[in-house]
Amino acid sequence: MKKVLALGLLALGAVASAQTPVRVGIAFDSGGKFDRSFNQSAWEGSQRAVKDLKVQVNDFQPTDPSQTIQGVRSFAQNGFDLTVGVGFANESSITAVAKENPNLAFGLVDSESSATNVASLLFQEEQGSYLVGYLAGLNTSTNVVGFIGGMDIPLIHKFEAGFAAGAKAANKNIRVIAQYVGTTPEAWNNPARAKEIASSMKSRGADVIFHASGASGNGLIDYVKQTQCIKATDLPKGVTFRNNTFANVRKSASYTKACAGNTRPLFFIGVDSNQNRLGDYDNNPATLNHGLTSMLKRVDNAVYALIRDVSQNKFKGGVRRFGLAQNGVGFALDQYNRALISNAQEKRLEEVRQAIIAGRIKVPTDR
Repeated sequence: MKKVLALGLLALGAVASAQTPVRVGIAFDSGGKFDRSFNQSAWEGSQRAVKDLKVQVNDFQPTDPSQTIQGVRSFAQNGFDLTVGVGFANESSITAVAKENPNLAFGLVDSESSATNVASLLFQEEQGSYLVGYLAGLNTSTNVVGFIGGMDIPLIHKFEAGFAAGAKAANKNIRVIAQYVGTTPEAWNNPARAKEIASSMKSRGADVIFHASGASGNGLIDYVKQTQCIKATDLPKGVTFRNNTFANVRKSASYTKACAGNTRPLFFIGVDSNQNRLGDYDNNPATLNHGLTSMLKRVDNAVYALIRDVSQNKFKGGVRRFGLAQNGVGFALDQYNRALISNAQEKRLEEVRQAIIAGRIKVPTDR
């Protein structure tokens, strides 16, 4: 009887163990998990894992970067199977806690850790930025485009370098204006400053502005929403309209009223997640959208794949790179911007994409 009881308890223990879900902790960067950009993409990947893989996810959103290590260490002390730090600012915290807990798995987005039990998820942002820069070069009406970076660091220089190279490849006469929100982590969450920069760029003739600035980019999006177009009377000396590409695209009533006369649409280009829908200011995808496209950085896919590996006991530390060849970066084409990008342009972008993958186009990584 004792033997049967013991076997029964062992069986129940095995079932309970099999049903114990993988626990994942995520420490976010500045801007928070609902920044509609970088952090949110990571969050969406984790939530897909919750649905598909039945894992449990807890998150930590520091009010100050110095607090991050507390959240990361708490996940480890509670035996979480995987702890992910989103953003390069979390590198020191993830590395330190990973070295303290060599039997646990860790992930780090956008930076490389020296700890062997950390999977470092790196992206070739310059490749995706080249594609959206190419689109900007094809579609600008003024031959002036802008780039708003968040924190002035090498990582964001990759976005700027790729964007400028793509724009100039598509349009040899183009001028690219670049400016950064700041030099501290607060630069990721300062929409007011990004809005000021967008206004300054428009005054210099920019009609397409790409941002890589996290939650600060909401300031650019708000500015485009309020302004909608650039007027011929506002153009600086030496800048003129060179085309009217979107003349036949249906416009909203507010646009028609605010932008009568000799005007051209004002566009933003989103980043990380698909922000195209944020340019649909009248809740009608059939009218002109002010999000030309978005540079997709598939943090969601990378985080999901990492969680899947841990849930399947396939975790390995080390660097994982995501570029065009791995569908880790790209550009967004959907119902909101379909009318803005012609079939010919889409075909051309695919040719450029394949040339980058094949190495025929070398995309710069620095300014």
